[in-house]
Amino acid sequence: MRIYTRRGDDGTTGLFHGGRVAKDAAGPEAYGAVDEAVSALGIARAAASGDVATEILAVQRQLFVVAAELATNPVKRDMLENGVSRVSQSMIDGLEERIDALVADGGMPTEFIVPGGNPVAAAVDVARSVVRRSERRAVTWEGESGAAGSLVVPYLNRLADYLYMLARSVEGEWTPSRGAPDG
Repeated sequence: MRIYTRRGDDGTTGLFHGGRVAKDAAGPEAYGAVDEAVSALGIARAAASGDVATEILAVQRQLFVVAAELATNPVKRDMLENGVSRVSQSMIDGLEERIDALVADGGMPTEFIVPGGNPVAAAVDVARSVVRRSERRAVTWEGESGAAGSLVVPYLNRLADYLYMLARSVEGEWTPSRGAPDG
């Protein structure tokens, strides 16, 4: 078996449950950004340990669900399974629970925070920014595909919030965006 098929040499890619679209169509743009987020989270997980690494792995696995939904032929979305190949409300609810727990444990910043307090937090912040791009691409996909009822955009929105709070939790001490003037 070979990894290359040559079918995409014409600038198209196959969709889950059939069909082909241009590689720069809204769906491939969105799930490509999700793939980048998974990889960015891999850098964070490689630098993390313990519960933080476990949390990051759980998010990476959920992003495969997001990508599956984005990579599905829109007319075949009814073939998807919640939590396996389609984002479910319980996935969003789980993120909200984790956000609430992080806020309860460490508080929430009241001003903008400069990323980079430590390597793990910095890597999580990079992943968060990629998730935000994924979210923007998913908005376009949703509008173009007519994916009524999809929870991809709310999930990615909540995930970015979760990653922001996870980075703050890992940092411990936050660096506010406004500080003493340089002189």
